[in-house]
Amino acid sequence: MYGLIKTWKALEARGIMGINRRNADYVLKYNKRSLYPIVDDKIITKERALAAGIHVPEMYGIIETEKQIDKLHEIIGGRSDFVIKPAQGAGGDGILVIADRFEDRYRTVSGKIMSHEEIEHQVSSILTGLYSLGGHRDRALIEYRVTPDQIFKSISYEGVPDIRIIVLMGYPVMAMLRLPTRQSGGKANLHQGAIGVGVDLATGVTLRGTWLNNIISKHPDTTNAVDGVQLPNWDGFMKLAAGCYELCGLGYIGVDMVLDQDKGPLILELNARPGLNIQIANDTGLTQRTHAVEAHIEALAKDGISEDAEQRVRVAQSLFGHVHPH
Repeated sequence: MYGLIKTWKALEARGIMGINRRNADYVLKYNKRSLYPIVDDKIITKERALAAGIHVPEMYGIIETEKQIDKLHEIIGGRSDFVIKPAQGAGGDGILVIADRFEDRYRTVSGKIMSHEEIEHQVSSILTGLYSLGGHRDRALIEYRVTPDQIFKSISYEGVPDIRIIVLMGYPVMAMLRLPTRQSGGKANLHQGAIGVGVDLATGVTLRGTWLNNIISKHPDTTNAVDGVQLPNWDGFMKLAAGCYELCGLGYIGVDMVLDQDKGPLILELNARPGLNIQIANDTGLTQRTHAVEAHIEALAKDGISEDAEQRVRVAQSLFGHVHPH
């Protein structure tokens, strides 16, 4: 036990943020409970984003009741690919990604063939709250399937890589790229075996990776290097993330985005309690960065100044950018 305490003290000294500090100093302090539904419900997030002119994957339809499951045929129409997800799901559970049609059946991203009835059954499970936070009744969302930009071909296995940026009061403080693996079943969830790769905030160049709590430099499936990759349209991602503060009003969030080969950067979802693994991927603690942002905001407040999303991005890039991989 003493050894553990010693290790934790060493980590804290390096500015590594633990879950208690995250909850007490950031989530509780900056995130009003009344605003949680905006980020916990993907449909509300999407509607708010569309109203604010922020790019999100197109919504094809919503199913709210068992009776409406009959409308699934109509919502899907002649489309051969689409995504079905729980509005209030967490950790990527319950998401069904259809990549193609096969005669009168559907083919998922991982190659599984499903009948229309099986898809209806999945929608029904979503409605009962099987995947929702707290097991409450939920709604099913049918939307556009993102096609990842070609840049990810060499460093991702199936699925859609995404970019998570932690934002404090509108200032991006840390970023990582999440890459699906065979282990994660093509999903970009770290707890399911995806890779987290740190990203330099100033340049959008990837740093090193972490996989199943090990430091790695190559993707286990493609064997290509995951570090030193220049992510395209990086300033676009940073601006999108910074603008999510105005979108939801929450002061401490994780913004999850994707790079679509036709539509560019899109926002997938927002998270009011972003995980802490991003620190491992960046080999850097969050605490020093969040303190720097708080000090900057305090200094501005004295002069009665506030900054827009573009200015906030520039501040974050000058404070935390140009990291050299170890």
